[in-house]
Amino acid sequence: MSRFHPNYFLLMGIPGLEHYHLQLSILFFIMYVLSLIGNSILFLVIAITESLQQPMYLFLMMLSVGDILLSSSTVPKTLSIFWFGSNLISFNGCLMQIFFIHFICMTESAILLAMAYDRYIAICHSLTYVTRLTTGFIRAVMVISVARSVVIIIPVILLLRRLPYQKSIVIEHTYCEHMAMARLATANIMVNIIYGVVIIVCTSVIDLLLIGMSYVAIIQAVLKLSSSAARHKTFSTCVSHICVIILLYVPAFFSFITHRIPHNHIPAYVHILVANLYVLVPPMMNPIIYGVRTKEIRQRVFQLLFGKK
Repeated sequence: MSRFHPNYFLLMGIPGLEHYHLQLSILFFIMYVLSLIGNSILFLVIAITESLQQPMYLFLMMLSVGDILLSSSTVPKTLSIFWFGSNLISFNGCLMQIFFIHFICMTESAILLAMAYDRYIAICHSLTYVTRLTTGFIRAVMVISVARSVVIIIPVILLLRRLPYQKSIVIEHTYCEHMAMARLATANIMVNIIYGVVIIVCTSVIDLLLIGMSYVAIIQAVLKLSSSAARHKTFSTCVSHICVIILLYVPAFFSFITHRIPHNHIPAYVHILVANLYVLVPPMMNPIIYGVRTKEIRQRVFQLLFGKK
């Protein structure tokens, strides 16, 4: 390692809540296990059920894989800090963790946009659904989503590598995060700050605007239906997707904003808790939301677990 880069950083967990680390670790562990089980079952059910080989559910499979990877990229290290005092993480290990966290979040944002497009075509242009959402389209969505995430996140890693770290090696967090690491540098980090804003605008903000536009069109189409029962049934197919969007974006934007507010206004432990819940709550809740609201998935899960419908 160069003289400008330390061999390792120290992750300090959640400063200010040291006395609650054990209780928090139990909560995080339970949520992590539920996330792994729920997403694995959801992935398996969709994979082995021929009637679920539809675009919306295939996108949901991709989301399940992303949820497993997102929580697995952070929670095991967090638990090792709480349980074993394993605070050390190598410089390159820190960069890898940052890469995977941002990569997965950006990819999931693109998948949610694709799911919104699926609902838009299914409701507003149902006659062309089969011709538009083809297998080739789904593959293209997957490739473009991954490629976009890689292209956008690589500059973050390069910007972090160029910075000198000759002062502190203590990261007050449970996992490595872009701005938390950048603030340890002994150089101007304005480029990192600006690029962080660019990332949010070019991914989450644009994706969310496009999702919003699709739902405006969906709502207009639903309101034109003559039967209230038909309106309710049609819009209910979107409820699960809307819940997942809220779970992903609300804590993400809260975390982004609080990173740019001085800690004397918002305690650091609040931001760190939200950051941990961001990688735990959506992965845990997504399979529950779709399992509860989708009858066929629910039936297949019961059949898989208990051998009956």
